Amino acid sequence: MKPFANKYNLLSNKNMDIKVEKSNGLTGTIEIPADKSITHRAFMFAALTKGRVKVTNYSKGADCMSTLKIVQQLGCSVEFLNEKELIIDATNALKEPTEALDCGNSGTTTRLMLGILAGQDFDCKMHGDESLSKRPMKRVISPLEQMGANFAHNDFKLPLTVKGAHLKGIKYNSPLASAQVKSCLLLAGLFAEGTTSITEPYKSRNHTELMFEYMGADINVDGNTVNINKSQLSPCDITVCGDISSAAFFMIAAAIIPNSNIIIKNVGINETRAGIIEVLKDMNANIALLNERIISGEKVADIQVKYSNLKATTIEGEIIPRLIDEIPIIAVAATQAEGTTVIKDAQDLRNKEADRITAVKVELEKLGANIEETPDGLIIQGKTELTGDCEIECYHDHRIAMSTYVAGLICKKPIKINEFQWVNISFPEFLDLINELK
Repeated sequence: MKPFANKYNLLSNKNMDIKVEKSNGLTGTIEIPADKSITHRAFMFAALTKGRVKVTNYSKGADCMSTLKIVQQLGCSVEFLNEKELIIDATNALKEPTEALDCGNSGTTTRLMLGILAGQDFDCKMHGDESLSKRPMKRVISPLEQMGANFAHNDFKLPLTVKGAHLKGIKYNSPLASAQVKSCLLLAGLFAEGTTSITEPYKSRNHTELMFEYMGADINVDGNTVNINKSQLSPCDITVCGDISSAAFFMIAAAIIPNSNIIIKNVGINETRAGIIEVLKDMNANIALLNERIISGEKVADIQVKYSNLKATTIEGEIIPRLIDEIPIIAVAATQAEGTTVIKDAQDLRNKEADRITAVKVELEKLGANIEETPDGLIIQGKTELTGDCEIECYHDHRIAMSTYVAGLICKKPIKINEFQWVNISFPEFLDLINELK
């Protein structure tokens, strides 16, 4: 059995400052890397099966590798079959780890693992990097405490200790639509006595519900409410589709760079994640879905995007949870759309790897964008020529780094992005794929 491979999970300490120059057009066909949200869940849920699960086409981003290392620490063995397949053997899981669990930079790893660990019969410590240690965990810790969970923490942040406890089901009305909160409580519900019920104001991404159904959990979905009873997941092989959040950078790059025409293959178009497609269509983007199909319960398609004359739009309300991660790159598209684009109800962006509302405003303004920050979003005037000729900071945030890279492809003069190595957190293949299309 092969040992844990750390080729992708360690972020280099060496700064990688890069120069971005104007593009004359992107053309060609690429296959996007695996969906990170689904990969996280595939690794974690496999660890709960007491059996063997083959995961095909998993994400190699550092965040997902943090999750994989943790499931190993909890007693799973991992066999790497090739570059795209691995087997997780959970026969001897879950057991007390001998060392603290390192969540790296991954909020998904932290919040979902808190749900798994809260109902175990052992204690464990969790920590993360400097950026993750600043991010709030109260949104999951508070409802878990209502279920009977017990934690030792400082202001609801990492590092913290999870003290194993006996959980009971609760009815929880979530104040925000958050897949991480919902998934955390559903995972805790697998170990809790009685029914755990979560109701959201809007329906957030539903990868957990779909995978739970696929793996035999006692789960019921009724509109914006999900109910789960204590369950044992069954070992089922999982194929992970391409990540629409990663595809979004290429979709928007093609839409705003003249002479572009690209096809992105094998992209997940789950309705709870496909808000980016709806927004681009509303903005008059030249976009088409090809070869639609179902893979491991998830809707998948190939996406074709051509250069487009974009128009402004308003993004608010129920669609926000379905594109929250894509807002930084949507803001780049808005700079090239005729009219005023307004983004509202996105205050949760302030609780990501960085305060993404402020970061997007500050960095795009450097490039020449006409952009205003509001408490819950952004107001962007277009169409604006981006001038460039400046240095960009990415705030240790992979999505800010990639969004500003795409903006650099339409800037009149080159830009420099500092510490671009943070892209490896989620998308180490980003530059290779960009270069394939140039």
